[in-house]
Amino acid sequence: MNYILFDGPRRDHLLPFTFTRPVAEIRVGIMTMRERWAAYLKVGVTSLTEDYLRAKFPLHIESENVFIDASILPSNTLLKAIGSLKMGQVLMKDEMVVAYCSASVKDNAQLSVFEQIVFDQTLEQINNTWDIFEKNATILQSDFDFLTKGRTSCPIPKTNQVIHPERVFLEEGAKVEYSILNATDGPIYLGRNSEIWEGSLIRGGLALCDHAIIKMGGKLYGATTIGPYSKVCGEVSNSVIFGYSSKGHEGYLGNAVLGEWCNIGADSNNSNLKNNYAKVRLWNYATESFEQTGLQFCGLMMGDHSKTAINTMFNTGTVIGVNSNIYVPGFPRNFVPSFSWGGASGFSSYQPEKAFDVAKVMMARRGVEFNEIEADILRHVFEITKKWRKY
Repeated sequence: MNYILFDGPRRDHLLPFTFTRPVAEIRVGIMTMRERWAAYLKVGVTSLTEDYLRAKFPLHIESENVFIDASILPSNTLLKAIGSLKMGQVLMKDEMVVAYCSASVKDNAQLSVFEQIVFDQTLEQINNTWDIFEKNATILQSDFDFLTKGRTSCPIPKTNQVIHPERVFLEEGAKVEYSILNATDGPIYLGRNSEIWEGSLIRGGLALCDHAIIKMGGKLYGATTIGPYSKVCGEVSNSVIFGYSSKGHEGYLGNAVLGEWCNIGADSNNSNLKNNYAKVRLWNYATESFEQTGLQFCGLMMGDHSKTAINTMFNTGTVIGVNSNIYVPGFPRNFVPSFSWGGASGFSSYQPEKAFDVAKVMMARRGVEFNEIEADILRHVFEITKKWRKY
């Protein structure tokens, strides 16, 4: 059987991160949604996503396919239900399409004639951007248990102070010296060729993915994920960085999500708690309004390729789009559209060709080519986000 993850109705609620990737490529816990489904199913998985993303994320379709909502996490009970699906059947949870078996892509009207199979068990799902950090502890623990079951960690160097070493796992090539690793509140996972430099204070859960680095004196806690090839220092709490991004200096990042190819300038900080302790509202692209998250702690959401200057400050519940450059002192507003250039004193449009010059240099530093496929995606994002730029 061929498996395909489709974006589903939650896609717009997961912007700005899904401007530049399918829902399946969102990272939470240790793995992306696609990597997790592929690991559980033990087969390759592709994505059904927006047309402008398909050159980078191609769809593979066969005569018999199972389409699964990419915002849903796998479980043993769900895998069993999906494995029992036959052609022309759709798995439903209340009014939501969980999965269906078909020779081709179907919309909701076409699925109405399919035989409905009811899934009456609990589903875990990423519904909104803030779920990425809010559910990170639970998902990180689940990923840790799945990935390390029956395996033995590489040795933890004796220069470290370790609490609950049985909950610390080092993949091949992982390095950590002269640091404190406390896995009391959650596991600590170090991916292949990742590094924790001297003097770091780590309180799990932590996922340090392949080739990622925590620089000297890093202080990380509260179920944090540092994606592949990222570099981090300073204080980071309950945050998720998808990959290839840098927060390489002092400053606080809390209850936050950063996409890929972001850079946070030295001594930049985000607030994650309002002075009056009120629940946080956050910009929602789906409704084009600020909506209540129900959370008391909620920090920064930053799309791919966005960057800040030194000493940048972000208010509680700030959303930054794709390819924005924040450099003027003071607090910028709580919603900054994609391709914006400026800060608290105002913004202008950041033209794509100038943004591409920066992307080429930054990506080359990680050994990745900025090609026409990447450029076409960003040009499309520039066009579809024009309505939010009033400059």
